[in-house]
Amino acid sequence: MLEPRLINGVVDIAHAAGAKIMGIYAKDFSVYEKTDASPLTEADLAAHHSIVAGLTALSELPILSEESASISWAERSQWQRYWLVDPLDGTKEFIKKNGEFTVNIALIDDGKPVFGVVYAPVLKQTYVGVFGQGAYKISDGERKAIAPRPHQGNEQWKVVGSRSHQSPEIQAFLDSLGGEAELIAMGSSLKLCLVAEGAAHLYPRLGPTSEWDTAAAQAVVEAAGGKVTVITDPAQGLSKDALPLRYNQKESVLNPYFLVSC
Repeated sequence: MLEPRLINGVVDIAHAAGAKIMGIYAKDFSVYEKTDASPLTEADLAAHHSIVAGLTALSELPILSEESASISWAERSQWQRYWLVDPLDGTKEFIKKNGEFTVNIALIDDGKPVFGVVYAPVLKQTYVGVFGQGAYKISDGERKAIAPRPHQGNEQWKVVGSRSHQSPEIQAFLDSLGGEAELIAMGSSLKLCLVAEGAAHLYPRLGPTSEWDTAAAQAVVEAAGGKVTVITDPAQGLSKDALPLRYNQKESVLNPYFLVSC
């Protein structure tokens, strides 16, 4: 059972990082290149430093952030509990200025995301999930419990897709559903949150992601009553035997393909 002090403290840290991001979002900003050629802005680094300072003051747990990903596997493999952070998820959405980017902070315990905060500063929406304690959304100062919405009978499937990445394998998955599907485009970890709050039925991710991209939102999904499971064959569609997505189990921080569902 996580204490309210810790939960509220991490929400405050996410909001403070969001404020740093918005200070840069409102003006012209510099874009650099990471080693993988993805865009890096001043906002990533400003949010990273703000979050690390906040989490360090809040607990003594180690921190793995996208902006400090050089920590060796030899060191990471010894971690039982740690913070997993993406200071600005959806950097391309940030550069496009469409508002679909988030601050992601997750607590990992033995490979499982047990607590997560996802904050979309432009949308002023915060998603919080705590294992065994439920999930909720804060919007316009109002806190509301959230839960996934199962697909009903002949209802059209609402399937979340990425605005910045599309895979040809997605069609094989959609065909496996055996009915019409509406594809809802969304950026960043908000895609998982749409399933968590019942605004969509499924989110199949058939493209590359890293562990910090998904952990916080997965905590929200699972706390709300949903699932995030590994996809081995897109054409098989929904599988009852699929394994849950887990973290810090291998040297690479890349995720396998996965499905977010009820």
